[in-house]
Amino acid sequence: MSGSATGTDEARVLSADAEEMLVRAAREAREAAYVPYSGFRVGAAVLAESGRIYAGCNVENASYGGTICAERTAFVKAISEGERGFLGVAVCGDTPTPISPCGICRQFMAEFGLDIPIIMAGEGEARSTMTVRELLPAAFTSEDME
Repeated sequence: MSGSATGTDEARVLSADAEEMLVRAAREAREAAYVPYSGFRVGAAVLAESGRIYAGCNVENASYGGTICAERTAFVKAISEGERGFLGVAVCGDTPTPISPCGICRQFMAEFGLDIPIIMAGEGEARSTMTVRELLPAAFTSEDME
């Protein structure tokens, strides 16, 4: 599948095993979060088309604009290793219910596909899954620059 955010992407469906591995990796990554200001730990994991999972956590900065979210950390790790296609993402916070990616992360993920499923989790068993397209309707993509 293409790594672009075209409208021709097809919604991807993850197996239960793949979903479980992603959520587990996101929860493990959350433990490494650097959050001295908010105390709000988030972990994320992305499954690349290569089959590799890349995990990341949020890293805060005294200059809040320098803070990076867990989702972007995981994507940047994967992209820096040459990955361009993604099959799924999990994001997990220190919350009793599932959390969703912030707006910047939604836009960042849209660069790599609007139909990537995003599994949102928290501390409990409850999960919610939506695609990037569902989380960011009318996304700004490379097609808008043509």
